[in-house]
Amino acid sequence: MSLTTRIARGATAQLAAQVLRVGTKGLVMLLLTRVFLSPGEYGLLFYAISVLGMAVLLANLGLAKSGARYIAEYHETDPGQIPHILRSTLGYNVAMILVVSAGVALLHEQVAAALNSPELGPLLLLGAGYVVALSLQKATTLLFQGFNRVSYSAAVSVVGNVSTVVFIVALLSLGAGVGGALLGYALGYAVAAVAGLFVLYRWFYAEFDAAAAPEDGLPRRILEYSVPLTATRGANVLDKRVDTVLVGFFLTPVAVGFYTLGKQITDFVIAPATSLGFAVSPAYGERKANDELDHAARIYETTFEYTLALYVPAAAGLFIVAEPAIRHVFGSDYLGAVPVLQVFSLYVLLRAIDKITNDGLDYLGRARARAIVKGATSVSNFGLNLVLIPAMGVVGAAVATVMTYSAMVAVELYLVYRELAVSTARLLRAAALVGVVTVGMVAAVAPLSSYISGVATLAGVVLVGVGVWGALATTAGLVDVGQLRSAIAS
Repeated sequence: MSLTTRIARGATAQLAAQVLRVGTKGLVMLLLTRVFLSPGEYGLLFYAISVLGMAVLLANLGLAKSGARYIAEYHETDPGQIPHILRSTLGYNVAMILVVSAGVALLHEQVAAALNSPELGPLLLLGAGYVVALSLQKATTLLFQGFNRVSYSAAVSVVGNVSTVVFIVALLSLGAGVGGALLGYALGYAVAAVAGLFVLYRWFYAEFDAAAAPEDGLPRRILEYSVPLTATRGANVLDKRVDTVLVGFFLTPVAVGFYTLGKQITDFVIAPATSLGFAVSPAYGERKANDELDHAARIYETTFEYTLALYVPAAAGLFIVAEPAIRHVFGSDYLGAVPVLQVFSLYVLLRAIDKITNDGLDYLGRARARAIVKGATSVSNFGLNLVLIPAMGVVGAAVATVMTYSAMVAVELYLVYRELAVSTARLLRAAALVGVVTVGMVAAVAPLSSYISGVATLAGVVLVGVGVWGALATTAGLVDVGQLRSAIAS
């Protein structure tokens, strides 16, 4: 199968999985907010999940991502090493998962007390199983990515998403409460992890004729390369989790609920960029291995152009409809999330650029540099949260996130510029055209927002915005369905 076909199929499969993930996650959000949980209970659930997310980092480190990097490299040069890479990677990973999950179970009361939230204790005890299940699911999806078989990663995600909905709804319907919701997540991830490990063994590990012994030093190199990746993942967790933990520590579970809801809505909008970045990233490693960096640059330029064309207007539209969207979809009890969501409209654009850039830097061998940058900006984010949350409340956490993400994305783009011969003139031209299209879309949508009176009229205004964007983007030449495929194939 050609590289073009693999990327196209992978991107399509990953996007389909993301659409399903967004749909199932949206269903769960609506059920949790409108049917099963109060704002305080909703916030408590995701307060616990944020704390457990840090444990998942410790359980995974950068091991699976490091293994994926060496799979991508040795798949081209020495396939006989693939079984050894898989054995080493999973062996290290499972050992860490067992240690960390046992620690969570043993120390759940102490952690809850340190966070001044004793109600977290029972949830963290249940969370030991959550850590095992989610860690294994993440490991399998990353290893499939290393094989450039993103469709398998997508399939594992689909299984996990569907399973979590089934278990969460079933347990909450039985009156299991917040603990039942957390257990539902754990069971869904466990089903996906088992399915992923089975496929990984049956259709990948067993298909390679293993070399008599691993290449000298290869297991050690997997561990070594996991160190900067761990730093990067740690920084990601600081960005994605510690702010929520600090909101809970300084404020209340209700504030956590508002903050979490704003962040989760951005996850819906970011799905296409997540899919594209995940699918395209291994191609950079393959092109570098084949000394085709010019080709890799063209892939990145085209991907960047499409990301700007989609997400600059999306960010503007999200800012405009934030208040009516929260009011009519989630209810007036959650209006405290409106200013958070408006600040996060810029975060949507920053995350989109990050999604198409960060994995690619890892596959280009720049994991260490990116880890340093990510670590520095994440520490800054932590410090800003300490200052801004007491001063500005929950909005302060959102402002801190946007400020530090801006700095991080700027440096990531600089690293890409240093690694690949990207055309800045081409990207600046695209940015200018996108700006014109966005102004036209905002001029059409902003006056209509005052007429939104329910979900139907909200959907109508959104559709008008999409239609205006599509017409302007096509006229400006920003949308060309075959352009990305041509860039990859050239």
